[in-house]
Amino acid sequence: MSTSSKRAKALLLTPAGLWYGAMLVLPLIVVLIFSFGSRSAVGGYAPGFSLEQYANLPARFAAFRNTLTLAPIGTIASLIIAYPLAYFLAVKVSAKWKTPLLVLVIVPFWTSILIRSYAWIFLLGGKGIPQLLEVFGIEGLRLINTPFAVLVGIVYGYLPLMVFPIYVALEKLDKRLIEAAADLGTPPWRAFCEITLPLSMPGVLTGSMLVFILLMGEFLIPAILGGGKVFFVGNALVDLFLQSRNWAFGSAVAVALVALMLVVVGLYTRILKRFGGASDADLM
Repeated sequence: MSTSSKRAKALLLTPAGLWYGAMLVLPLIVVLIFSFGSRSAVGGYAPGFSLEQYANLPARFAAFRNTLTLAPIGTIASLIIAYPLAYFLAVKVSAKWKTPLLVLVIVPFWTSILIRSYAWIFLLGGKGIPQLLEVFGIEGLRLINTPFAVLVGIVYGYLPLMVFPIYVALEKLDKRLIEAAADLGTPPWRAFCEITLPLSMPGVLTGSMLVFILLMGEFLIPAILGGGKVFFVGNALVDLFLQSRNWAFGSAVAVALVALMLVVVGLYTRILKRFGGASDADLM
């Protein structure tokens, strides 16, 4: 590469690099610095250098436990529902109906997640599904303010983010491979396991990572549908920064969460490269 080409490349990358540094790297550095400080007498941050805040992380063990339990379960549940839907849209539906059905999948995003979560309060509350089940003799069932309610809200809220990456991967699938397998006498289930599923795996992994990363920082759905009884790390951060104003401890919790996410993304990248020679670009 010539000197002029290197300069042109550097010039083109400079705006994105400055934006990345100012909006992502710099805030993370500030949070990291805050995590070694302490809470001032009136709240906020007092400069210092101590590992005390990291030693106090077990105090928020319940929040990390709930997040690391419900986030994977919510991701898997979304995948179980999203894959058949994406397969139906990509393979079974005629071209005339694909666009209208895809619009229906994305319609929930046209409404605020806050409003959609409050709608589930009614559905899962005493006058919703539990009252309907009483007609069939199932009484005393409590759904709202439970991990189940949070899981329902998670799946409902993040399902489109799982559907579309899988749909794109299946849409690019060469249908002639499936037809050739059928001509050779391969059973449909075996053709799916050996052709469709492996070739759609980049979409599965991308959708799973999108949902999982966002769930790790989720706070609205647990706050509304969990009723303060199902605490995520996101809820702990809101409490520490806005209510107790313990910025140092909140920063330590945030750094721990980022570290966990880096581990997950690193594992994800390694898994992604093992499927069909996929590269880091498949994350997009």
